[in-house]
Amino acid sequence: MSDTTTAPIVVEVSNLDAGYLPGVNILNGCSLTAGQGELIGIIGPNGAGKSTLLKAIFGLVNVRGGTITLNGEDITQLPANKLVARGVGFVPQNNNVFPSLTIEENLQMGLFQKPKIYDERLEFVTSIFKELGSRLKQRAGSLSGGERQMVAMSRALMMDPHVLLLDEPSAGLSPVRQDEAFIRVSEINKAGVTTIMVEQNARRCLQICDRGYVLDQGRDAYTGTGRELLHDPKVISLYLGTLGEDAA
Repeated sequence: MSDTTTAPIVVEVSNLDAGYLPGVNILNGCSLTAGQGELIGIIGPNGAGKSTLLKAIFGLVNVRGGTITLNGEDITQLPANKLVARGVGFVPQNNNVFPSLTIEENLQMGLFQKPKIYDERLEFVTSIFKELGSRLKQRAGSLSGGERQMVAMSRALMMDPHVLLLDEPSAGLSPVRQDEAFIRVSEINKAGVTTIMVEQNARRCLQICDRGYVLDQGRDAYTGTGRELLHDPKVISLYLGTLGEDAA
């Protein structure tokens, strides 16, 4: 299976070594490419380095080897604020909204570097997350988990990113809200935003992504289209189990 894409490359991760503690790598020679307009899914067992990979791209983890490029420009080790300005959006799994602020104020926080484009970007995000448009004055702390996830994704989209990094967008949500989360991710991607998503719900992730990466022990063990990985016997037996069989 191939990890190549025919689209212009937006993000390229090459032979990345990274970790949190001195001398201890979580990522070991990990590589990934995301082409313009692609939806990339990252799956794998717990502790494989999936979230660490996103955090390394977003400048939150110490990179000890390898490179990360954005539209051909080296962004390895750039701090998060500079990455946001260059078009990288990141939605963490937890603590991803400001609960004491309103929805509107959360969205404004996403645009602190470019406040003048607020109206334009608000129109875009509320075209995807229509429920938010009529609830802008509601405090984020009063929202459900699924609603908070919508606010978090909307805030990341306010800066009109070239690429959106999503860490477990369905985590902790009810089955109905999980389905909604995957639908919204697809809508964001179809609106032209290159998307890289880490997800524990491997079956649903592979169903909607263009290409997928299976991480194991900090390396990309398997790559291919979502459909290829979903039906690959080795991936099913090692990583998907009955989830993969259900999708066959």
